[in-house]
Formats: sequence, C-alpha cells, structure tokens
Amino acid sequence: MTGETSQPPMAWRYCGNQIKLWRTQAGISREELGREAGYEYESVKSMEQGRRRPAVRLLEVADEMCRARGMLLAAQDYLQPERFVSYAQDFIRYEAEAIAISSYQPLLIPGLLQTEETMRALFNGHWPPMDDETVEKRLAARLARQSLLANLRKSFSFVIGDTALRHPVSTPDAHKRQLLHLLAAAEQRNVTVQVMPAGGSHPGLDGPFVLLETPELNLLGYEEGQTRGALYSDAKEISVIARRHAMIARQAFTPDESARFIRKLAEGL
Repeated sequence: MTGETSQPPMAWRYCGNQIKLWRTQAGISREELGREAGYEYESVKSMEQGRRRPAVRLLEVADEMCRARGMLLAAQDYLQPERFVSYAQDFIRYEAEAIAISSYQPLLIPGLLQTEETMRALFNGHWPPMDDETVEKRLAARLARQSLLANLRKSFSFVIGDTALRHPVSTPDAHKRQLLHLLAAAEQRNVTVQVMPAGGSHPGLDGPFVLLETPELNLLGYEEGQTRGALYSDAKEISVIARRHAMIARQAFTPDESARFIRKLAEGL
C-alpha cells in the first residue's frame, strides 16, 4: 500500500485524449473546435489533456464536427464527479469495513463528525475551486459516511486539536452548531472524543493520521496531505503510529474534560 499523487480522474484523461484523437483525425484545430463550442483555446487544451473535466457542450460539438456518430458523446456517462478524491478511495473502502477507527486531527474537525455546514464551507474553500456538481457529490458522500457511527459494533476514538475547535470555518452560529454536534456524537457509547490542548510539545505535532483495525484484527495506517494520501500496513510503521496515538490520547483531555471544554467554547459563541 503506497501513496498516490493527486491527479485528475482517469475518465477525464481518457475522454480528453479521445477528443484530441478524433479532432486530429478529422483535421480540425483546437481553435476551430473551441470557437464552435464557445471555449477558449486553453480551455479546450485543458480538457483534452484531462486537467479539466470535458464539458458536455464540447463533447456534443466535437462529436458532430468529427462525425463520431455518438461515440464521443457517450463518454458523458463516465464523467460524473468522483464521490471522493482519487487517493482516498482505498481508505474509504477499509474505513467502511473497520471494526475500530482511531483518528487524530490537529487542525480540522474529522469528516465523520462534521456538520453539513462545516463540510460545505470546507468544500467551497477548496483550491482549485470545485464546480457545484462536484461539491454536492462530495457533500453527499461525506454525509453518507457518517452512517458508520450508528454501527455500535464499531468503536471510534477521535482526538481533535484545540485549534480546530477554536477556528470557525463558517459563521459563529454555524460553528456553535458544529461544537454541539460534537457533544452529541460523544454521548454515543461507541464514540470517544478528546481534545488536545494547545501549547507544549507532543507527538501529534507531526500531523494528522487515522488508524483502522480490520475485522481480521490487522491494523492499517492512513495519512493525508495537501495533494496525496498514503494507506500502509507495514508492521514497523503501524507500531510507531499506534504508540504515538496512545501517547497523544494520554496527553489529551479526558472525555469528560473534553466535553466541558467544548461546551464552554460553544457557550461563548
């Protein structure tokens, strides 16, 4: 299991390449295709290279101009936005099957505990910007993941950094609802929420991670950065991250202390 650099979906790249091949075979320039479809040269180039999702309008025009007889237009069914970023796909599959999930997040509320308002604010703040369709697809997928919390056969341990709790990503009212949502989630008997206070040195300063325990009692680690994620099962790496998580949990507030801390923050909003 290795990390994967973030890149456009394969469907975008394949479809864009097909547009280019059909266009070249028909002797049509990018300028001509763009002019007819209402796109600038660079936009057509980005779509042909798969860096931008090929637009239905471009497919329609290219199909007609290149006399593809519907073969290019048929690609639109495969160009729907992905529910999750490509590098997180394996993690999402293992997360769904895991019997125990232990998460440490210093800067953000974990996705499984986010309100819809928090999710939308984060997706809208993404760079480069996502189109509305992709935002809605990702939003629905993240909300659907939260059904995992209702499975009492799964256990969840969340350690959240003080910074994430003090930093509203939307309005103060929305952040208050987010904090109250955390308190409600923490009342479930299969969910533990702890707060890592700000200040001092601790093993969590190196960044976020998630530990998954599979039904076969194997442990997997997952770490995610700006443009890539890594899911790994190497015994030595897992041993280090498991011990690190244990130490972080010991240095964090207890669940009761954490609930009082979060409630006090919510009351101040």
